[in-house]
Amino acid sequence: MELDMYSIDNIVTTSTCDKDGNLKLFSAFQMMQDCSEMWIESEPGVKTFFEESGMTQLLASREVEIVRVPRFKERLRTETSVFDVKPMFGFRNTFIYDSDGNVCYKTWSMGAFVDRISGKLQRIPDEVLKTVMIEPKKDMTYGERRIILPQNAAFKEQASVAVTHNDIDYNGHVNNANYIRIAMEYLPEGFAYRHVRVEYKRPVRFGEVIVPKTYLSTDGIFYVELLADNAVCAILEMK
Repeated sequence: MELDMYSIDNIVTTSTCDKDGNLKLFSAFQMMQDCSEMWIESEPGVKTFFEESGMTQLLASREVEIVRVPRFKERLRTETSVFDVKPMFGFRNTFIYDSDGNVCYKTWSMGAFVDRISGKLQRIPDEVLKTVMIEPKKDMTYGERRIILPQNAAFKEQASVAVTHNDIDYNGHVNNANYIRIAMEYLPEGFAYRHVRVEYKRPVRFGEVIVPKTYLSTDGIFYVELLADNAVCAILEMK
């Protein structure tokens, strides 16, 4: 494992595993999200610019390959690195490894640089971008960022979910991992998956109501579309 990457050590605890002692996908996404967010601590140039300009980074998409699901009490290390950066977007790998250094989850994601208050895209100056450490793109699947839902599919509308205070993070909207928690409630019994894509469309805030719509295709792909105020806020694909 590279030593230049930003990393966080984790343990699969009772609150992060399911009834069978396996790490929840929701918990794995929390580890990925936390490491990606805390990465800024290793980039003083970007950190100072964000603090002075009132900007933040918001996740736009994530693709995950599941190599092996860790078990209760396993020690893990989550590592993140940037492989490309543009004035308004950043691209990173975030991998989760076990204590022997074997990879459990491979992910890549795209983030957008936005104003913290308005949520509008903002450009980062070239002199700030030049301070970011760029590392090699890791070996994994790199699919399309956008998820195209099946046309004319019979999506099933599920019971609506009210957004609570506990769903909100420091950016003032639903934390990205919580969309996974909501979507997992509708996973078909016994459905096995090793590949997950998520596209985040718009932030959802406290007081809004999320309406999940689900569909299992004939070729074994499970889709969840999450809507709030009749607008799509996130789309999940699992296979």
